[in-house]
Amino acid sequence: MPWSFVLPQGVFTSPLLAVATPVLGGNNGRAARRQTKDTYRDLRQPPFNPPAWLFAPAWTVLYGLMGYASHHATKVAAQSLSATVVQANEKAQTLYTTQLALNFLWMPLFFGVGRPAAALGDMALLVGNVTVLMAEWWSADRTAFWLMSPYLAWLGYAAYLNIGVGHLNGWRLPAKQKRRD
Repeated sequence: MPWSFVLPQGVFTSPLLAVATPVLGGNNGRAARRQTKDTYRDLRQPPFNPPAWLFAPAWTVLYGLMGYASHHATKVAAQSLSATVVQANEKAQTLYTTQLALNFLWMPLFFGVGRPAAALGDMALLVGNVTVLMAEWWSADRTAFWLMSPYLAWLGYAAYLNIGVGHLNGWRLPAKQKRRD
């Protein structure tokens, strides 16, 4: 079998691990939430920007849906007699893993190093990856496809916010300042 970048199979076969992996991984990436909230508050924002408190619950729900979608597609493929469905799931697992990596990379690019343009490039790759993933699931597992739909819609909104914040702030975020508590 050729090399691929895929989470361990146990993550996909266990509904608990499938949901917990993106939820915990994504929330861990937002560990510096206080500093991120402060930076977010200080940025010039485009119209229709959400309050900072909305991000954590929105991402928790989206991560849960995407995790369950990956489990559901794996379960459907395991029960399928179609080689096409099994092959689509193998490709989808690679796409799913890479979209998680791209998703987890966005926050350090945007807030960590303050580069909205680099974060937008990551976002473009992420949207493309999720679109191809959803196309695989459209042919193999429509439930998984529909579970990912809110995520793709949110990514479109996030891209709008990324562009708006980048443009309004000269494509550079203010330098981080160490907090004295």
